[in-house]
Amino acid sequence: MIKENQKLLNFSLVLIDVIVIGLALLCSLWLRFKTTLFGPIGGHLGFFNYLLFFTFAVIPVYLILYFAFGLYKPRRTYKNIFSEATQLIKVNILAFITLVSILFIINQPDFSRIMLILLAIIASFFGIIERFTIRTILRKMRINNRNIKHILIVGDNELAFSFARKIRENPYLGFVVSGFLGRSEHIGREIDGCSVIGSFEDIDKILDKNRFDRVVLAIPLKYYYKINDLVESCERVGIKAEIIPDYIRYFPAQPSVDMIEDIPIINIRYVPLDDDFNKFLKYLSDYIISIIAIIITSPIMVVTAIAIKLSSNGPIIFKQERIGYNSKPFMMYKFRSMKVQDPSEEKAEWTTKDDPRKTKVGQFIRKTSIDELPQFFNVLKGDMSVVGPRPERPYFVDQFKETVPKYMVKHQVKPGLTGWAQIHGCRGDTSIKKRIEYDIEYVENWHMGLDLAIMIKTALKKNPNAY
Repeated sequence: MIKENQKLLNFSLVLIDVIVIGLALLCSLWLRFKTTLFGPIGGHLGFFNYLLFFTFAVIPVYLILYFAFGLYKPRRTYKNIFSEATQLIKVNILAFITLVSILFIINQPDFSRIMLILLAIIASFFGIIERFTIRTILRKMRINNRNIKHILIVGDNELAFSFARKIRENPYLGFVVSGFLGRSEHIGREIDGCSVIGSFEDIDKILDKNRFDRVVLAIPLKYYYKINDLVESCERVGIKAEIIPDYIRYFPAQPSVDMIEDIPIINIRYVPLDDDFNKFLKYLSDYIISIIAIIITSPIMVVTAIAIKLSSNGPIIFKQERIGYNSKPFMMYKFRSMKVQDPSEEKAEWTTKDDPRKTKVGQFIRKTSIDELPQFFNVLKGDMSVVGPRPERPYFVDQFKETVPKYMVKHQVKPGLTGWAQIHGCRGDTSIKKRIEYDIEYVENWHMGLDLAIMIKTALKKNPNAY
C-alpha cells in the first residue's frame, strides 16, 4: 500500500511538472513574441514547431534531469525547500544548455535562444512555487494524521529515545513511533507515551503480528552483533530496515558516503561547496557582486582614501596576513583605521571598543564597516568570498586550533566579508567558540539562499560589536 501511495504521488508530481513546464513555455513564448521587452517581435517558427520541440525535446530533457537530481524522492526526508530550490535551478541551467546543444546538432538557428533563457528562468520560478505548495499540502495532511507511516524502533537507549522525540516534535514528517524493542527487563516500560513492546529476540513475532512501514535500528555498539539477524528478520517480511549509528555524534549536518571499490566510507565532514556546481555558482555570484559593489561604493572609497591621507600619516590601505581557504595565507586589504605601528605589536591584540590606536577617521569607518570595502578586491582576486567565515591572523589561528574544538573546519571554505556568525553578533573579541559553532553550521549547510539571507541581514542589521 505504501509503495502504491508513493508511486501515485510520483505520478502526480510528474503530471504537475509537465503542466508547470508547459505554462512556463507559454509564458516565455508570450514574453518573447508578443511583447517588445526582449527585442523586436519579428517572425518566428510558428507555434506548432515550438509545440513539437516541447513534446519531443523539452519535456523529456526536463523529466530526465528531474529524476537524475532526485526531485522525485519521497518528500518526507528532503532536507528543506532551499535544497529543493537549488536542485530545480541546477536542472533548469542544465536543461537550457542541453536544449541549446540539441538545436545546434539539428541545425535550427532560427529557434529563439532568448525564449529558452526565459523558459529556464520562469520554469525555475514556477517549479519552486509548485514544490513549496506540494510540501505545504503534504505537511498539513500529515499533521492531521493522514498519509502517516508507522515506525518500529529497535533500541531502548538514549539514541532511540532521542530519535522518537524528534519524530514526535515534527509531526509534519508524517511518522508515528508505534513501539520500541529493547532488553527483556525493559518490556512494558513507557517512554514519552510509547511502550517497549518486546525484546530484540521478539522481532519476528512482533513483525508477523503488526504492520510497520519502517524499522529503525538504534542500538548501542555493544549490541551491533545482533544487526545482521535484525535486518534479516525485516527483509523476511519485506519491511525496510534503517540504521542510526551509535557514533552519530561524529556525523556532519549532511553525511555522505563514498565508495572505494566495494568498501563504503562515511565522510565525517560534508561541505556542500566541495560540489563543483555549487563552487561555480558561488564563484559566479562573488564575481558579479564584487564588481557591482566596487562600482557603487567607489565614490565612498575615494572620499575615505582622501580623508585617511589628510588626517594621519601612513598608507591608505592596510594589508595584513590572514589564513584563508585550505589554511593558506593571503594578504587581506582594509582601509587603514589606526595609527601606523610596528607589525610585532599587532600580532597579539584584538581591537577593542575604546582602542587608543584608532584614528578619528578610523573610528568612523570601523563603526560603519567602510574599512572593509577594499576586501571586495580580495573577492575579485579569489582570496575571499562575499559570504563566509571571517579570516583570522596566523597568530590567533595557531592559538585557537589547539584550544577550540573543530576550529580549523572553517578553513574548508573561502573566508568572507560577512558571515553567519557576524549577523548573530559574533564579531571582534566576542566568544570564539560561539563564532565557530555558527561558522561550522554555515560550512555544513551552505546554499545560495543562505548567502542571500546573510547579505540582506548584513545590510539591514546594525552590529553593536562593530568597532
